[in-house]
Amino acid sequence: MTIDSFNFDGKKAIVRVDFNVPLDENGHITDDTRIRGALPTLNKILNDGGSLIIMSHMGKPKGKVNPKFSLSQIKDDVAKALGREVKFADDCAKAADAAKALKPGEVLLLENLRFYPEEEGKPTGIEKTDPGYEAAKKEMKERQKEFAKTLASYADVYVNDAFGTAHRKHASTAVIADSFDKDHKMLGYLMEKEVKAVDNILKDIRRPFTAIMGGSKVSTKIGIIENLMDKVDNLILCGGMTYTFAKAMGGHVGDSICENDKLDLALDIMKKAKEKGVNLVLGTDCVAANAFSNDADTQICSVKEIPDGWEGLDAGPETRKSFEAVIEPSKTILWNGPAGVFEFDNFTAGSRAIADAIVKATKNGAFSLIGGGDSVACINKFGLADEVSYVSTGGGALLEAIEGKVLPGVAAVE
Repeated sequence: MTIDSFNFDGKKAIVRVDFNVPLDENGHITDDTRIRGALPTLNKILNDGGSLIIMSHMGKPKGKVNPKFSLSQIKDDVAKALGREVKFADDCAKAADAAKALKPGEVLLLENLRFYPEEEGKPTGIEKTDPGYEAAKKEMKERQKEFAKTLASYADVYVNDAFGTAHRKHASTAVIADSFDKDHKMLGYLMEKEVKAVDNILKDIRRPFTAIMGGSKVSTKIGIIENLMDKVDNLILCGGMTYTFAKAMGGHVGDSICENDKLDLALDIMKKAKEKGVNLVLGTDCVAANAFSNDADTQICSVKEIPDGWEGLDAGPETRKSFEAVIEPSKTILWNGPAGVFEFDNFTAGSRAIADAIVKATKNGAFSLIGGGDSVACINKFGLADEVSYVSTGGGALLEAIEGKVLPGVAAVE
């Protein structure tokens, strides 16, 4: 069943969204991309004449009530985005009466699902090494099923539109689907678009295919790097991991971020790329700073000759040119992770060069997918989100899908 072919008239729909939005110290939303992303699905249900129960997590409250992560803080923003009043249930597992009272066109927002440990389904207060762990795990799985059944009992239809959590087998993202028959569970518009975008990258590849992987650590990206080796023509590795590669090749990286225990892994990646005929592009020069600060003194130097007391914080001019030369003629592009500390305005040039080259390629007919929190923040900071093919809302989920893993949140519906 697709959301387009279902008529929600007179039906109650419970929708899993990803409203884990960033808040400032006063509880105000600093980026509402995720709320705006869910609107097409939520409006379809309401416009059909259905009533809407919205559920989400926020932050990592670890199964305990924590006001800092209360969804009550965003209730008014959700109401403003939907253009109608939103009721609030301050306990997601005790909202049966509030759900029952909903009339067509009305909206109920449930409190943070992760205030209950049953949402994530992990035993609490016990270590994996403890003798009773397996029994506790089994008991928690049963409690998770009951929690999911409670959520399901509020509605006639289940819609999963939270791609950002689709890689987790949580009560609200996968287990709940067991309570609905195949005609009453479906993916929302955002999920459909995300799944299609991943398919474009993995199945409908137009070449040359270039993947750009940034971020600070090689270790967190190793799974996706290895999976992409069999698919891409060009692999650009940038950001903090540049300095692990530079050191592995015998360079001196000063005070730059570096995984000293992953030098062999870096050399192994280089060897594999060569064996598979993948053009591996690494930074050759960088903008180094004498402090981790926007106002630090800077110098351009080789990534292999960074003086002591200095650290690489952005890609240098030669590196930017080499990245642009590879990206611009590409026909399929995946970007995950910035080329430098883009949060500091003086260290955005590397990421900006990548973004501009991707926009240029997209205008020449390339399919470009930007995913992962920092890359999305980057493209939004530069005001270029509308000039690429697709900006994914799911960081971890996108990477796992591209690694070729089955996403529980998608599998439970499909």
